[in-house]
Amino acid sequence: MIISSDLEKCRSKFQDLIGKRIVCKTNGGRKRIITYIGTVEHCYPNVFTLLCENESGKQSIVSFSYIDVLTRTVRVGIMPEKSQEVAV
Repeated sequence: MIISSDLEKCRSKFQDLIGKRIVCKTNGGRKRIITYIGTVEHCYPNVFTLLCENESGKQSIVSFSYIDVLTRTVRVGIMPEKSQEVAV
């Protein structure tokens, strides 16, 4: 059973991730896993949107629900930020 406080915590964590790159993995059926890499664009009351860019440069928006994250239907990982080293 999912408690509403867990949903609120999940929603607030994703609001902190707006503008950051994450990886979302979901089951595509028949032993296939679909991986989305993109930037968290918006957080709505029940879903968050991910702005993804594929190899050909086309952008698409994918939405996931917080319930799917809590039930682990969608696995989420945070991409490491690129280090900004300055050569002296």
